[in-house]
Amino acid sequence: MKPEDQARETIDKLLTQAGWVVTDMRHADIASHRGVAITEFGLNPGHGTADYMLYVDGKAAGVIEAKAAGATLTGVEIQSDKYTKGVWASLPAWARPLPFAYQSTGIETRFTNGLDPEARSRPVFAFHRPETLALWLEEGLSLHAETGPEYLKQGKTFLARMNHMPPLIETGLWPPQIRAIKNLEKSLAQNHPRSLIQMATGSGKTFTAISILYRLIKFAGARRILFLVDRGNLGRQTHKEFQQYLSPYNNFKFTEEFIVQRMSSNQLDKSARVCISTIQRMFSLLKGEELDESLEEESLFDHTRLFKEPVPVEYNPKIPIETFDIIVTDECHRSIYNLWRQVLEYFDASLVGLTATPSMQTLGFFNQNLVMEYGHEQAVADGVNVNYDVYRIHTEITSGGARVEAGVYVDKRHRETRQVRWEQLDEDLAYQANQLDRDVVAVDQIRTVIRTFRDRLFTEIFPGRTEVPKTLIFAKDDSHAEDIVKIVREEFGKGNEFAQKITYRTTGRKPEELIAEFRNSYFPRIAVTVDMIATGTDIKPLEIVLFMRSVKSRSFFEQMKGRGVRVVDQDTLRGVTPDAKVKDHFVIVDAVGVCEQDKTESRPLEKRPNVSFEKLLQAVALGNTEEEVVSSLAGRLARLAKSLPARDQAKVEKATGGRGLGELASDLLAGIDPDRQAESAPGQAPAEPGAALRAALRPFHNPDLRDLLIELKRESEQVIDTVSKDRVLEAGFNAEALERAKDTVQSFERFLQEHKDEITALQVLYSKPYRVRLRFQDIEELAEIIRRPPHHWTQDKLWEAYAALEKSKVRGAGAHHILSDLVSLVRYASHQENELVPFPERVQANFKAWLGAQEKNGARFTDEQRRWLEMIRDHIAANVSIEAEDFDYAPFAQQGGLGKVHEVFGDKLNVILEELNETLAA
Repeated sequence: MKPEDQARETIDKLLTQAGWVVTDMRHADIASHRGVAITEFGLNPGHGTADYMLYVDGKAAGVIEAKAAGATLTGVEIQSDKYTKGVWASLPAWARPLPFAYQSTGIETRFTNGLDPEARSRPVFAFHRPETLALWLEEGLSLHAETGPEYLKQGKTFLARMNHMPPLIETGLWPPQIRAIKNLEKSLAQNHPRSLIQMATGSGKTFTAISILYRLIKFAGARRILFLVDRGNLGRQTHKEFQQYLSPYNNFKFTEEFIVQRMSSNQLDKSARVCISTIQRMFSLLKGEELDESLEEESLFDHTRLFKEPVPVEYNPKIPIETFDIIVTDECHRSIYNLWRQVLEYFDASLVGLTATPSMQTLGFFNQNLVMEYGHEQAVADGVNVNYDVYRIHTEITSGGARVEAGVYVDKRHRETRQVRWEQLDEDLAYQANQLDRDVVAVDQIRTVIRTFRDRLFTEIFPGRTEVPKTLIFAKDDSHAEDIVKIVREEFGKGNEFAQKITYRTTGRKPEELIAEFRNSYFPRIAVTVDMIATGTDIKPLEIVLFMRSVKSRSFFEQMKGRGVRVVDQDTLRGVTPDAKVKDHFVIVDAVGVCEQDKTESRPLEKRPNVSFEKLLQAVALGNTEEEVVSSLAGRLARLAKSLPARDQAKVEKATGGRGLGELASDLLAGIDPDRQAESAPGQAPAEPGAALRAALRPFHNPDLRDLLIELKRESEQVIDTVSKDRVLEAGFNAEALERAKDTVQSFERFLQEHKDEITALQVLYSKPYRVRLRFQDIEELAEIIRRPPHHWTQDKLWEAYAALEKSKVRGAGAHHILSDLVSLVRYASHQENELVPFPERVQANFKAWLGAQEKNGARFTDEQRRWLEMIRDHIAANVSIEAEDFDYAPFAQQGGLGKVHEVFGDKLNVILEELNETLAA
């Protein structure tokens, strides 16, 4: 068979799968089916013969030009375009030239929709169904009573409609969201197949995407949109955001106007305008396989490195390539690799990527078409994100491991049952830092980190606070998380509700319920996770992220840090952390040096992945049949078979219907042995290629068997080192945090010098003695000026910067500071005072001194007068000064106001007020 004939054989199959009837000229019946593909179709003289003529509803609609595999197709467009213009005048046609043209080798196919403005060919996975072309014809030609070339300019395709979108209603959007929406719509209108939006964590990526999708459905006629996430809980979170979105055009909720399906099974709702799905589920849907739901709850990022070669996706007639017009892939820096990018490239749809942390590979996949770039630094400058400081806890065992001498009794704990027994070491036990919490649990290492965190929390990390800020701890695995939770409760002296583990293995409560409590309720104060809350999960009141595990991927680390950057309003923050005043930063507590380690741009796609037994099982469950993966699994099973006691062997045989681990391993090896695959019993037909391997892998599709094998494979015991004593080598903010504080202080002091003659409050505070009295509105004006871009300074932020640099000279660090504290800040920054003291404290001290001086000079105050004097003192502490009219307001008004204070002090009132204004605010 010639290469071109081989290509036509594949094309025939693809056309048939897509619902076309393939026939030759002699047997053609254009009325027999909605779509008929006629081979070797002769055209007008000079136009040659079309390999396939496509009839839709009895009229010619397009052509296919077939080429041998390996042929480049962009040059073939000229030939197929010639065919579209060569249909006989006497034959029925939807338009002349014909609207649709394909070029295909059977392996590669390109398609041109002539109804589009500036029609341009694009790659497609397979052919469109006849009813889809009929719909496009109906839309594109509906305004035209007669055919002719003008329809090319006046068509009503999705692309044409994108060029005539109504103006964006900007109410409720802020500038970066507006730019993202406009830039993406421009990119789609210019027919860019892939567009990337980078917006910092917490800056409203999902809301921006929903705003765009609403407009694409309502005004551009997008029929169906796929919104892809990589974990089940992110899908649930996204669905809630669709439910809460209120249209600015008619005040309907998105889900009131359009059907939004969150896919929880392999049934696609054809009436839904938006489908929210995990990539794992969509992959299984294309493969025609059911999905183990547990695979939906784990991040797919870990699975990419299991597949050297992706399991190929083939055309699925139940899910045609035109099922979706737009695909939005959230956290797209994780969804574009190996196994998963096939889902994105299967559909004939424009791709929109959302990410806060694009890698070079992400930018490459999206053709460098970055339509919006809004990074963390800019988000901090705009007040959309908060910045962070790093507090380093460095201990001896964390850095270098430890040694336990022979003869010492240690605990040994079964990994699964966690049953502990006592055993005397018969030789020295030396372990390295990288063995911690896997082979060896050094109890005092965990305890030392947690105890140091506890002891420094209210003195250095968040000085002056009394409530433990919402804290997220990243652990190495579920067992490590369990140990951390126990020690946190012990060291803080708190109960079960204070610290909770939130991992995929949490039982009794759904993880999303625990996450909601962590986000919205007082308890838990501390959550310990592995990677479930590492990406995408919104916990705005979070103020501390504590790393007790290393991270090698730069993008994954940025995502984990991103859990703390989100801003939160004061009421919400105080609702879960009562003594918190404002979230203007968060703190990374680094207990493993993760902030100091070099990180890769993205996770390497290893040629021979060295992965865990659990990940190997997940790989074959997802359909991996690579020789390296299968042989690795067989080897692990063979080793496991040798170490298992008879009772555990029996468990395996019960789960597999009588097959032992050795037989399972042998079957896997036979399945990848080409010689054994070719063997067949005498008289039997040769085995279908791959049948033996599929049969060998079938038992591992059973999640119960996988769980059992994981349980049995885990090393039976961990050593619990209760002997080695850890010690803190270092604990404090890192140099970067101190440098940032230094920059803030220097910028503030430079600002004061540059504006001391322009701003009223500074004019007063820089003059000694004061020419005029400082008023509260002057302080309000100063606060408003420094709060504006580019500085975004607040009293709290400036106070903490000084506290970080000059702790011994700063009082009141960590407390919330009122507007009058700006007086103290300006005086300290301008070197008028040697100590930074909250303004109310300074007023209190001055009042005490004034009162003592008055009494020394013979003045005596009644209890009532003292009460009024104390109210005046408190007013000056909060408002800088007091005037006669202030007595008409609380708290004075409730005590009788101006009339009463005159009665209490008589003609001495004016003198007292003048003295207090000058003395207390001095």
